[in-house]
Amino acid sequence: MTPPSGGALLVVGDVVTDVVARHRTPLAPATDTAAEIRTLPGGAGANAACWAARSGHREVRLLGRVGTDAADWHDRALRRAGVRPLLVPDAETATATVISLVDATAERTFLTDSGAALRLSPADWTAGLLDGVARLHLSGYLFFAAPSRETALRALRDARGAGIPVSVDPASAGFLHRLGADRFLAAAEDAGVLLPNADEAGVLTGCAEPDSAAAELSRRFPLVVVTLGAAGALVAEGGAVTAHVAAPLVPPARRVDSTGAGDAFTGAFLAALLSGADPARAAEAGCRAGAEAVTLVGGRPPDPQGP
Repeated sequence: MTPPSGGALLVVGDVVTDVVARHRTPLAPATDTAAEIRTLPGGAGANAACWAARSGHREVRLLGRVGTDAADWHDRALRRAGVRPLLVPDAETATATVISLVDATAERTFLTDSGAALRLSPADWTAGLLDGVARLHLSGYLFFAAPSRETALRALRDARGAGIPVSVDPASAGFLHRLGADRFLAAAEDAGVLLPNADEAGVLTGCAEPDSAAAELSRRFPLVVVTLGAAGALVAEGGAVTAHVAAPLVPPARRVDSTGAGDAFTGAFLAALLSGADPARAAEAGCRAGAEAVTLVGGRPPDPQGP
């Protein structure tokens, strides 16, 4: 199978119900802290898919596992965002839920219940899902549990066998610590693109400096892009940093929530690659999306059909 020009982006990853609590004052232990709380659709894989569609890619698909408790709600939200959902309902386990605590600087801390997301099993995958696909993207969260890791490895193997390029987002520095860098790198080694943030790149390499980490990772993966938040992104190939891309300036008053900024970068970056952009230009598109994302509550672009 040869990947079609202008074909679909298939994202395999997590679909999550986000409970976003924005608190303007420090958390007060053992008592109340005032907060603005919203329940929103999220998940690194689902968010990236939505931002890819927002960035103009005409066909974006998402494979993920959700509990029957919220399957219809997530299906509708993805369709409104322009994503074709391929959701597997799980009658035994609830949809993954993340409580995102967002402080006055827009920095977020996650409390994560992976729920059905990491129960995505090899039985949920078939190579036929790659029909018409030009690029496969795997959310790194899948690598942190045995069933979903095996599913990700099968998808990666089938895509490589079909000549379809694959990207992986390592997803979580905390979970990488628990899994182990060597195990993650061995599992993801056949991917052509790795998209870590600076913390994740540091965990994977032991390098404190993002430039050094990016260069080191690009000796294992053909293309590495390390996101640096407000500082932009690094592009590395062949053991060297080849571009440092600046991010648009977002005034502190406009920054409301950093949840999903990396997912926005990923979605826009992949959409740009699929349109023919080189890695540096694709990273510029990613940085623009990430800058927009921090001005929004939650990890998704604005709903085109309204609340």
